[in-house]
Amino acid sequence: LPYLVDYPYDCTDATLNRFLPTVITQKILLNMHLDLKAIEKKRTNLNAQEIGDDAARAKDWAYSGGYMSRGTAKVKNPVFDEAVVKDMVKAGLERLTSMQCSDGGWGWFSGWGERSWPHTTALVVHGLQIARANDVAIVPGVLEKGVAWLKSYQAEELRKLKLPKDDQWHKASADNLDAFVYMVLVDEKSDEKEMRDFLYRDRNNLAVYAKAMFGLACHKVGDKEKRDMLIRNCDQFLVTDKENQTAYLNLGAGNCWWCWYGSEYEAQAYYLKLLCATEPKGEKAAGLVKYLINNRKHASYWNSTRDTAIVIEAMADYLKASGEAEPDMTLTVKIDGKDVKTVTINKDNLFAFDNKVVLEGDKVTTGEHKIELVKKGKGPVYFNAYLTNFTLEDLIAKAGLEIKVTRKFYKLVEVDKKVHAEGEHGQALDQKVLKYDRQEIPSPFDPIAGKPPAIKSGDLIEIELTIESKNDYEYILFEDMKASGMEPVEVRSGYNGNDMGAYMELRDERVSFFVRELARGAHSVSYRLRAEIPGKFSALPTKASAMYAPELKANSDEFKVRIAD
Repeated sequence: LPYLVDYPYDCTDATLNRFLPTVITQKILLNMHLDLKAIEKKRTNLNAQEIGDDAARAKDWAYSGGYMSRGTAKVKNPVFDEAVVKDMVKAGLERLTSMQCSDGGWGWFSGWGERSWPHTTALVVHGLQIARANDVAIVPGVLEKGVAWLKSYQAEELRKLKLPKDDQWHKASADNLDAFVYMVLVDEKSDEKEMRDFLYRDRNNLAVYAKAMFGLACHKVGDKEKRDMLIRNCDQFLVTDKENQTAYLNLGAGNCWWCWYGSEYEAQAYYLKLLCATEPKGEKAAGLVKYLINNRKHASYWNSTRDTAIVIEAMADYLKASGEAEPDMTLTVKIDGKDVKTVTINKDNLFAFDNKVVLEGDKVTTGEHKIELVKKGKGPVYFNAYLTNFTLEDLIAKAGLEIKVTRKFYKLVEVDKKVHAEGEHGQALDQKVLKYDRQEIPSPFDPIAGKPPAIKSGDLIEIELTIESKNDYEYILFEDMKASGMEPVEVRSGYNGNDMGAYMELRDERVSFFVRELARGAHSVSYRLRAEIPGKFSALPTKASAMYAPELKANSDEFKVRIAD
């Protein structure tokens, strides 16, 4: 919310997003009959994916680093002060009213030469509808004029759709914008059945974002047959990950990401809104919420002000529909069948209860342990477990959940390769090129290998790190611990043109890769070593970590290597 409040530009959508998500959030807290001032001073960190000092994290909730124009300024989260939010709403509505064009619509900005645009008008009208639903008093006539403009626009688009195909003004199919406008007008109890039929006929041409909008509108007018088909259409893009309990829409490389209907996070948010209306307590909705929370930028917002606002709007729908806003439970943590901690969790102590169990030293005994969370009452439980240990095991095995790292060793064997080339006088020449045959060195964990692999001193070795990421991350560090007796071929740190765009840093005992942005999916990066000193060595596991979120960790397998003289 501080990011939205402090956004430095005054286009229509940013003006709306400056106050509306704060209104939505504050309204939820007030409806729970909570003391906002007490929450501002909370000490419990409810983000199960974070570790660290609760008091420090609580400060981060109350304040946020300012937008780039404000440098290092700290911007106060306004949600805890009703008077501040009231002033924000007043200023925002005055600004939006002054930006409204004379015909009732809105453009991107205001002033001389601006005209009304359907997408911007639909965006503002939808925002004003949400504000009205959260008890914000709208200036009389403003919303009504915007709705009238959209009705006029829809009527004209419908007329074009019904024209003969040979007419130059004929519109071949209903589009994404028609779906958005139709949804907004349905919220004003205006259901144009002919447009609904055209949209359904042309649903295969709609982006997933628009399909979700249209499905939501069909649900509101009671057209379950069309709604269910649209949900199935969206579900074709759904990817579920049982391992970390997330779900997301894979929109693919063909998605028009630079268009309003191509925004990944907005599409996920509207799909969530559709699920909230139809199956709010299902696994898909819960998985989608976790995915969205995991994929915030800088841990506090999404790509832009608009998708941040829409995600907050969708999560507010989820809170209401799933019953999460009214927890009332007793939770007991058991370890090996014994009660370790019991807490009562309800809306009164949601931001203050003691939500940690820490075992250290002698309390962690040798052998396997069973951890149980036993709940009595209503409401979901979000939990996470972190283990830090010092191990004496000889072959350290790989580990990781959100990020996984696999390391492979290859021996590069030079092969005789010539290509036809043209000499300086035009003559045909056979030119020798440097080419290698890459032979994988078997892992010592492979029972077929039987013993550590043998490499000769002087051999050229390539190390390949394969990284699998379940989310989009930033500022990730990969530290590959090299085996003694091997030295990197490259001698200078820096950007070397690797496939991940990583900055490579060469050190005595490791080669580090700093990745600015790590997209969801599989990636690889490699570098070369020269085997030098004979002997038996261990290449300790490659370590992956988020530089500014220490709880995100992974490691590869250890690797045993023997270099022969």
